[in-house]
Amino acid sequence: MIISHFKKRSEEITHDGVVNKKFDDIDFDKLPNRFVLKCTHDSGGLVICKDKSQFDVKSAKKRINKCLKRNYYYHGREWPYKNVKPRIIAEEYKEDSNSRELCDYKFFCFDGKVKALFIASDRQKNGEETKFDFFDENFNFLPFTNGHPNASILPEKPKNFEKMKLLSQKLSKGFAHVRVDFYEVDNKVYFGEITLSHWSGMVPFVPEEWDLKLGNLLQLND
Repeated sequence: MIISHFKKRSEEITHDGVVNKKFDDIDFDKLPNRFVLKCTHDSGGLVICKDKSQFDVKSAKKRINKCLKRNYYYHGREWPYKNVKPRIIAEEYKEDSNSRELCDYKFFCFDGKVKALFIASDRQKNGEETKFDFFDENFNFLPFTNGHPNASILPEKPKNFEKMKLLSQKLSKGFAHVRVDFYEVDNKVYFGEITLSHWSGMVPFVPEEWDLKLGNLLQLND
């Protein structure tokens, strides 16, 4: 998974990983034994390496070059993707030592207030579909699905839940609605991303009454 720590450097936004314009520019000797490749302008086109000695460079190049040619804006018309310059991010692969997984904690925020969140699990488990489990701001389970089924065993409340919630509130202040994503790895919090359009706004909540309940939380100015 990509875990970014963004900071200002000169006039461009970068992060603690390595950024390249072309696949052939990647210096694999400088990468850790476990790493992730992903394009800055894309979604879902991950290449995960858990053992550099077994890494299939040829296959990775084919996948990344295909992603470099794709404009994800045309997939769901999410405008932030439209004019992003194609780049390749290389970062260290991370997972929790206990669960051997990297769960996403995704907070639905409305002008600085957390109203719901979901935990995405089983994202890299072979033969398993990703699971989404929704909770309210007090971590009470919410009985609906959205794009993926619930887990057979509900995930536990993360140790840094309150910290992630506080950070979500700060980052979302002034936005009518955003989704703020975090990871928890060995009791440390890592920022993932801010998403303006969950599922590009195209995937319904089931049962449909939750579409209305969540939609009513959105308050737009005149």
